[in-house]
Amino acid sequence: MRQVPIRPHSVSAAEVIPGDLVALSPQDVDAQRWFVVMHTVPESPEAIRVVLRPPLGGVDREELLQRERVVTVGCRRLDVADVPLVSSGALDGVPFRDGDRVTSLRAVDPLADEVVYVRRWGVWHRDLDAPTGGGEGESVGDEAVRGWARDADRDGFVVRYVGRGSASSAGGEARGRRVVVTGLGAVSPLGVGVGELWQGLLDGRHGIRELEGDEFAELPVRVAGVVPVDPAALLPRAAARRMNRAAQFAVLAAREAWVDAGFGEGGTRESGVPAERVGVSLGAILGDASVLVGGDRRLRDKGARAVSPLTTPMTVPSQAASQVSLDLHITGEARTVTSACASGTEAIGEAVDRIRYGRVDVALAGGAEAVVTPAIMASFASMRALASGGVDSGSPSRPFGKERDGFVNGEGAGVLVLEAEEHARARGARIYCEAAGWGLSADAHHMAAPDPSGDGVALALRRAVRDAGGHLVDVVHVNAHATATVEGDLAEAGALRSVFGGRAVPVTALKGHLGHLQGAAGGVEAVAAALTLHHGVVPPTLCQGDVDDSMGLDVVCGAPRQLPSRGDLVLSNSFGFGGHNAVLALRRAG
Repeated sequence: MRQVPIRPHSVSAAEVIPGDLVALSPQDVDAQRWFVVMHTVPESPEAIRVVLRPPLGGVDREELLQRERVVTVGCRRLDVADVPLVSSGALDGVPFRDGDRVTSLRAVDPLADEVVYVRRWGVWHRDLDAPTGGGEGESVGDEAVRGWARDADRDGFVVRYVGRGSASSAGGEARGRRVVVTGLGAVSPLGVGVGELWQGLLDGRHGIRELEGDEFAELPVRVAGVVPVDPAALLPRAAARRMNRAAQFAVLAAREAWVDAGFGEGGTRESGVPAERVGVSLGAILGDASVLVGGDRRLRDKGARAVSPLTTPMTVPSQAASQVSLDLHITGEARTVTSACASGTEAIGEAVDRIRYGRVDVALAGGAEAVVTPAIMASFASMRALASGGVDSGSPSRPFGKERDGFVNGEGAGVLVLEAEEHARARGARIYCEAAGWGLSADAHHMAAPDPSGDGVALALRRAVRDAGGHLVDVVHVNAHATATVEGDLAEAGALRSVFGGRAVPVTALKGHLGHLQGAAGGVEAVAAALTLHHGVVPPTLCQGDVDDSMGLDVVCGAPRQLPSRGDLVLSNSFGFGGHNAVLALRRAG
């Protein structure tokens, strides 16, 4: 029908013949409401009876027209055999299921396009990935769809229903093996263990403290998110001496996650798991900067013989991954990802792919960092990146807050046990959630500042959802990076608005509780995101005041909130200096 030119001109009803495209009134012309003349039958010397059908198909209608009545003809002599006679079936008794499709075609408009709606989470969406996420006109309920079918013939529409059965939760193409989360471990400023982390988040407590010691006394900023327990005291003395602080955190978190996953204490040997089918993937920026600083100080003060032979192996960022491998006797692989503050999230994503495509069956993945040192603190302060306040009136880190003025440096480790689903189910493991996908991008903007447009962040968000085989309408929560810097929070908020539009997706940010754990942030925040899915509860953001209205986000503040039921994806964001963007997508277990 698009090939038929529409050149409206007025004629009398007596002049129309089969094949004419006619509009019965000027209002119909304006509304693009046309019909094909199928038959004409003389009714009387003054009137003719015409049979009309929508040009794109539909049911016939009869009109008795006075011969002198003026109508508009759009074109002549269409082939009436090409205009289908079709009636929209009633849908009142049809049991709708997610994955079903309904097409709606305004058949009276020769240039109309068929519109497709897909049912997901009990709602029919015109575009599952629209930024509005189903705003007005973009999503409708079951009764509206039934009404479309009921009124279609009268209104000149053709509505078709296509049942797809039960849709898979992934909703996308197969991407290797399904990967699930079966164990969690954490060491954070809120304490040692996942229980301390989760309860502290729900209670709205923070672990940011004044730094003690002469080395911090002259610094312009003397607060940080430090782990309140000496990790070395929780490990055998001989082993702890050969680990830097970040590695100690990592080993403690990995041990907790391993046991939480239902494996035997001690590692692969005690669990009867083939060591070569297990991997380690940890993110770190520096690991533990104090080892190198201490070695340099001893060299200058006491000479070369005073420098420990352990300085080099304890300085490399890969020490955490190697120590977890040693501690749990994991031989499959031990990889380290260094991509600034996105390191932990990217390390988890890399592990997801290693399991998806059969390189390993189980992986311990996350991040570990211990960079609360005078030089690092002084550097961040010189960049004017650190929050200037103390802890007397609560956390000085205010993600998305009106009074935010920078992040708080922190330390810790977060580790997840990732596992091929069939491997986990074969041993009867408890499953927290699915590690469904991840996305990367680069800003290519500045060595330290975020791209204010947020375009790179938006790209990583979309890629994570796509890699998970999902759609934007599936996202029910975002665990934001939100460092509480003025520019960083604005860029992330802008990216979230561009991706989700006006849809109010609950957002939380945890750096008010923890500080910024650098390379470990993605690991610890992924642990929290997994628990959010598992318990169905979103922990609050410590805004320490009002949320900045310019963010335009639904920031969860004040108290925990129930996770929305319509949807199944949670996104955990991590962005780093140099424009590294990484987003992890987790899906409800089921």
